Amino acid sequence: MTATFNPNRFFERFSHHFFDTADLRLHYVAGGEGPPLLLLPGWPQSWYCWRHVMPLLADAGYRVIVPDLRGMGDSTITAEGYDITTLAADIAALAAACSDQPLDVVGHDVGSWVAYALATDHPQRVKRLVLLDALIPGLPVPAAAGPSPLSAAQQAEKSWHFSFNLLTELPEILLSGREEPYLNWLFDHKTLNSQSINAADRREYLRVNTRPGALTAALGYYRQAFSEPQLAESQRRQHQPLNLPVMTVGAEQGVADKLFSSLASQCSQLQGQVIPNCGHYLPEEAPEALVAELLRFYRQTEEMADE
Repeated sequence: MTATFNPNRFFERFSHHFFDTADLRLHYVAGGEGPPLLLLPGWPQSWYCWRHVMPLLADAGYRVIVPDLRGMGDSTITAEGYDITTLAADIAALAAACSDQPLDVVGHDVGSWVAYALATDHPQRVKRLVLLDALIPGLPVPAAAGPSPLSAAQQAEKSWHFSFNLLTELPEILLSGREEPYLNWLFDHKTLNSQSINAADRREYLRVNTRPGALTAALGYYRQAFSEPQLAESQRRQHQPLNLPVMTVGAEQGVADKLFSSLASQCSQLQGQVIPNCGHYLPEEAPEALVAELLRFYRQTEEMADE
């Protein structure tokens, strides 16, 4: 069943805010009362991808804080700063402003890249870490046993945009003025239920992705993450133990359990879940199932800490 979004009701509980750093203004939406919980969106989305999840977590007793990352949503589009190290530092500054204690952090897609770097580079800011349906650039992915169940065409459909987004100039040449069909293709092909991102939702994503400079900013995430300096940073992080509770949640039709396998040797307290019958956009396709996994994880780790 596709969840419905009522903006008027939503903004009775949540409100827009801005946080200024030395070189940009981060937009975020926050609401609820209780321990702070930071949700990081992925590309090509914004805070808005968490719209169904946020009220459920607020109902469960959390203050939910959802920023637009640098260059995304309604945050400042800067000329540089799209390397994962800088993006993590942006969010570390926001986290410090929101709480003097570590926060629970959840990231989806490229938001998972940033959340992972936040936990390794700024461990004092993260209480528990949840990473959703992403693979971290530079981290090894153990080879699956046996032949791949996907054909070459199916595999290309899942990952072709990584190589495309890395190219110099060509994506801008082909996509400028054609952002709408590109976004629609992604939403139609990376979901099992394409109506989970409906026409109104797509208009909002088109709005933020057609701001001047937004396309190049988004491509900068990929171009920087797979650059030699940032891959070296990822390899450095890989050798830094994560001694906090960590959970990976994959979509059955997304990365499934690959991220869990990738992090297994680094994390001392790692859990992995796969949500069935779901495509890549977990917060929109399966918000109730996702929140159930989050709350179970939080309850379980709190019980373990009390023992």
